[in-house]
Amino acid sequence: MKRPAQTLLLTLTGIGLLHTALFTDTYLRYVKAGLRPLLIASGVVLLLLGLAAAALRGERRHAPHDDHGQEHDLGDELGNAHGHDHSGAPRIAWLLFLPALSLLFYAPPALGAYTAARSGSKPVAVQKKGFAPLPAISPLPLTLTDFTKRVQQDRSRAIKGRIVQLTGFVTPAEDDDGWYLTRIIFTCCAADSQSVKIRVYGTDAPPANTWLAVTGTWHPRGALGTRTAQAALDVKTARPTAQPVNAYTDDLPLTPS
Repeated sequence: MKRPAQTLLLTLTGIGLLHTALFTDTYLRYVKAGLRPLLIASGVVLLLLGLAAAALRGERRHAPHDDHGQEHDLGDELGNAHGHDHSGAPRIAWLLFLPALSLLFYAPPALGAYTAARSGSKPVAVQKKGFAPLPAISPLPLTLTDFTKRVQQDRSRAIKGRIVQLTGFVTPAEDDDGWYLTRIIFTCCAADSQSVKIRVYGTDAPPANTWLAVTGTWHPRGALGTRTAQAALDVKTARPTAQPVNAYTDDLPLTPS
């Protein structure tokens, strides 16, 4: 790869990062929202490096050639007389253009049911303080993590009989018998993603990766308020919904504007 191509690669990568982080929310498929400033800063640095390299190359091209420069050029010609130019990067470096161009023209698919079925489940932290009373609304919006905590740790069993509303996407069960309502959570980025799953009963499995707002009550299995209780739901309604903006958190969903 010659230096002009290296300069172009820097510039394209910088433009791609800025396009992804400034003008789309695609970056949320791969990193947490809090890393957006770092993506923007990286894009600016790469773009400036590419432009600086191009400007420097232009100045050298138009600079007057003195005797020293002619000797240097002659040395290059003699050094490369055997037909090989060692001034550039290896040919395999051309493959670096693929991710650079993908930032502009093709966004890799978001993580979904395939990943959730094969990734580890996020451990639910122990609720050290007592649980606050549940609001007297129905259905009660909860995150998948909060529902799991209420089912397995709340000794008051306040969740019993309450109609809750959970939002997530469909992940088929391992044995193809039933399905899970799922959220994938990023600690930092897609590489460290973990999933939270709620087993669903009472309705056939919709297509994998379908986002749903589900209402229902706890499915009795195990002793409620203990670790033996299964995080599971008897469904009353299951309504398709748009993928939320904060899809890779286990927060209450923020709908696209």
